[in-house]
Amino acid sequence: MNVRAVVREALRSGTIAGVAMIPFAAVFRSFGLRVNEYGPKTLQLLVADAPAPLHSLLILIQHIVISWFAAVPLVVGLSGTSDRPIRVLVGALYGAAFYIVVNSLALPFAFGDATPWSLGLVTVYPSLIVHVVFGVAVALGARPSR
Repeated sequence: MNVRAVVREALRSGTIAGVAMIPFAAVFRSFGLRVNEYGPKTLQLLVADAPAPLHSLLILIQHIVISWFAAVPLVVGLSGTSDRPIRVLVGALYGAAFYIVVNSLALPFAFGDATPWSLGLVTVYPSLIVHVVFGVAVALGARPSR
């Protein structure tokens, strides 16, 4: 798979997956569960004080850009297969692994926070599910290389 194809598929499938995560996160948040803990925290590093409407737009833009970059390894990893069940399984595993490594370990460490694991399953499962949705959406959205 050439670089142009990887970029194209990461942009396309990353956008699809980034948008697919939003309704799941909204449902979890409506129940008072923790999701997107680090979106606002990382945005705060770049933009200290933005008015509410601009802040919401910046969070969305940041989310989509991160989704593009997060899609790249999965797009590359899936380039060798067009078998849909395998793609979905790999996507789900990638989403779970991404959550574990980045959102539940690296980001809490970087911000000096407790890990979700130390806060209990109710803190882990919403974001874990949202990230699995991301991986499955990339797997289904990215076209296999020919």
